[in-house]
Amino acid sequence: MTHARSRLSYGRAVSAGAVLALTVFLGACQTISTGSAVEGIGFRQERFQEISAMQTYRACTDDALKLDAEARAEGNPGGYIASARLIEKCEAELGPEAATVAQEERMRAYALSVLNYLKAGDVQSSRANLETFKRTFAGYDLYLANGASFTDTMELLTGGKSVPSPYEVSLLNVNREVKTELQRVRFWKHN
Repeated sequence: MTHARSRLSYGRAVSAGAVLALTVFLGACQTISTGSAVEGIGFRQERFQEISAMQTYRACTDDALKLDAEARAEGNPGGYIASARLIEKCEAELGPEAATVAQEERMRAYALSVLNYLKAGDVQSSRANLETFKRTFAGYDLYLANGASFTDTMELLTGGKSVPSPYEVSLLNVNREVKTELQRVRFWKHN
C-alpha cells in the first residue's frame, strides 16, 4: 500500500511539474498573426515613402533657395520668379504620402514663393500663391521677425484685402511701417 501511495504521489508530482513546465513554456511563446506582420511591413513601406518624398522635396527647395539667393545678390526679378515657380513645383510633386510631414518647413518655403512673386512685381501670382498657402495650411500662420502675421501682411500688400479704415488697421497684426504706409495711402485717396 505504501508503494502504491508513493507511486501516486510521484505521478502527481510529475504531472504537476509537467503542467508547470508547459505553462512556463507556453507563456514564453508569443503568437504572431499574419495581420500584425503585414501592418509592420506596411508601416515601414509608408515611412520609407515619406522619407524619400521629403528628401526629394528638400533637394528641390535647396535649388529654389539658391535661385533666391542669386536673385537677391544680383537684384534680378527673373531669379525671384524662377525661385517661386520652382517652389510651386516642389510642393506639387510632394504627393500625398508626405503631405503632413514637415509642415512648418513647407510653409516657410511656400511663403517664400509668395514673397518672391511680389518682389518680382507679379502681384497676381503672389496673391494666387497666398490663397493656395491659406488653403493648404488652413488655420496656421507664420510670423515675421518683428512678430507681424505673414498672411495679414501679404493680404494687404497683394491687395487681397482692401485698404482698411484706421480702426481696422490697428486690429491687424502687421508691421508698424506697413500700418503707417496704409494710413498714408488712405489719407491721400480721400484728400
